[in-house]
Amino acid sequence: MSENRTMAKSWQEKYHNGKVHQVKTLDKKFADIDPGEKMLIATPKLIDEYIRQIPEGTETDLKTMRKDLAIDLFADKTCPVTAGIFLRIVTEKAYEEWSNGVNENEITPFWRVINAKAPIVKKLSFD
Repeated sequence: MSENRTMAKSWQEKYHNGKVHQVKTLDKKFADIDPGEKMLIATPKLIDEYIRQIPEGTETDLKTMRKDLAIDLFADKTCPVTAGIFLRIVTEKAYEEWSNGVNENEITPFWRVINAKAPIVKKLSFD
């Protein structure tokens, strides 16, 4: 009996998912977003672009990134769930690239958003 299993997507495939960001008005409370507020659902590419524009030597955090992205795209807040997921995708993709020999100056500088105390660190596939 053969099983029909699909291979897990690579971080590159998850990054290049073909989706575009959306702004939705919520009809009920979700996380820190109230009914009637506009919530941005970002994309990995949008998160990547945000991180790449952070100046060298500067750090921010997930909360600030969510706020900045929402302002830039005319929303009240950014979805905390997808922002965390997409930040992990961008981070894992960058690490994967670095592991494959891509120069550190060419990968997304995820360390400008993620520090050792960030909760996302526990979920990463690397230290």
